[in-house]
Amino acid sequence: MRSLITRPRMLAVIVTGAALTITPLAGQATAGHPAGQPSDCYVPSAGAAAKGGHGADTRDITVAEQKAIEAKTADLLKAKAARGIAVPKGALAAASVPVYINVMRDSAGNGDVTDTQISQQIAVLNKTFGGQESSSAANTGFTFYLAGTTRYNNTQWHQDKQSSTYRKQTRKGGKNALNIWLVDFGYLGIATFPWDYARNPGIDGIRVQYTSLPGGSATNYNYGETATHEAGHWFGLYHTFQGGCTSTNDEVADTPAQSSSTSGCPEGRDSCSLPGLDPIHNYMDYSYDTCYTQFTPGQSTRMSNMWTAYRA
Repeated sequence: MRSLITRPRMLAVIVTGAALTITPLAGQATAGHPAGQPSDCYVPSAGAAAKGGHGADTRDITVAEQKAIEAKTADLLKAKAARGIAVPKGALAAASVPVYINVMRDSAGNGDVTDTQISQQIAVLNKTFGGQESSSAANTGFTFYLAGTTRYNNTQWHQDKQSSTYRKQTRKGGKNALNIWLVDFGYLGIATFPWDYARNPGIDGIRVQYTSLPGGSATNYNYGETATHEAGHWFGLYHTFQGGCTSTNDEVADTPAQSSSTSGCPEGRDSCSLPGLDPIHNYMDYSYDTCYTQFTPGQSTRMSNMWTAYRA
């Protein structure tokens, strides 16, 4: 979850989704959620107020849950390899991903974006996942193409109300298709994870604040990289600060552990006693769009494995 405006950010660690939110306070989310029920958005901790708040419908991923997800993924990869569905060692999945843009306008047509902005957003996804923003960035092997754009006029949907309903009614494509719903809410973005597709395929995808597209009005977050961050979750990445200052952290070895999310672009930030400075330039932190420059090779490998396990 990233802040829509320049305010301190909240730590969000989620089982079935991840989101970026406005909040006037900093701290760690501890909101509970009934066991076994899916969740797909983030809520500030007690005392904080998100614009158009979503209720207490998230829960932290425990260490045990992380281990269970990793074990399930390993089993799926092994089973697929036995069936000849595997990526050669050292290679990447390298898939071309169809993207369906769902523009959720209100009844008066507010919340629209131009076809040019949509084209630019697809270009940003190709640039960021292609490792083109830094010499140290990994080329993940994933590319994106616009498979379709649909505009709806519905005030409730525009405000992200009845979100499970509208996503099930409007989602297009299969498990390999990235659906992006452009809405106006108190978050920059909300995403589902690949391991939840089988349980609830109708809501799979990412919701993005429409003003965060290239040329939008979301100050510091209008270069289109909110979609990159949320797509990272959709491919199976955690935040770089997942689990805080621990060796397990985000399950990626080449992203140094950090104890909390980043705001702005504080060069040299080091919030954790473990080796390495905070990866503030990583797309899976909460930095400004202009601060983002890379996915790491380890993240690229994780995305490839998650794609093979859950979306191939």
